[in-house]
Amino acid sequence: MANDVINGLENMKLTIKEEEVIEISDEGRNDEIESCAQSLIGKFLTCKPFNKRAAITTLKKAWGLDDRVQIVEVGSNLLQFKYQKEFDMERILRSGPWIFDNQALMLIRWQKGMTTRNVKFDLISLWVQIWGAPFDMMSPTVATAVGSKIGAMEDVEKKHKH
Repeated sequence: MANDVINGLENMKLTIKEEEVIEISDEGRNDEIESCAQSLIGKFLTCKPFNKRAAITTLKKAWGLDDRVQIVEVGSNLLQFKYQKEFDMERILRSGPWIFDNQALMLIRWQKGMTTRNVKFDLISLWVQIWGAPFDMMSPTVATAVGSKIGAMEDVEKKHKH
């Protein structure tokens, strides 16, 4: 029975007479546009189920933003993080990568016109460690050369001398 209803709804089409365009001005959406302007869209890089409530609680605590970020599930494994301050949003974006339960959180800035169907995650920041490298190869220059072969370099950690 449920499948019949679903199939019937999927096959519904509007006639040309029924296809009415409804114009919505930006003025009518200004508050929501302003709210979204300071937001990130995130997706966990996983196919397995995870505890979203625990992930949200953990991220808020890790970010130190318990009450200063609103997290809304906007799609399947798709979250919108709305920040009160642009500074907090920028800090979170720059301070990654963020991980929950061994699953990386991909983050991108919200853009006007973004939907659950057209949001595209094509980059993720990762920390790379190379274990067992010769001592004479442990330098920022070597790390930059190796990292540049993997992808776009963001930063190289410099070891502090004691």
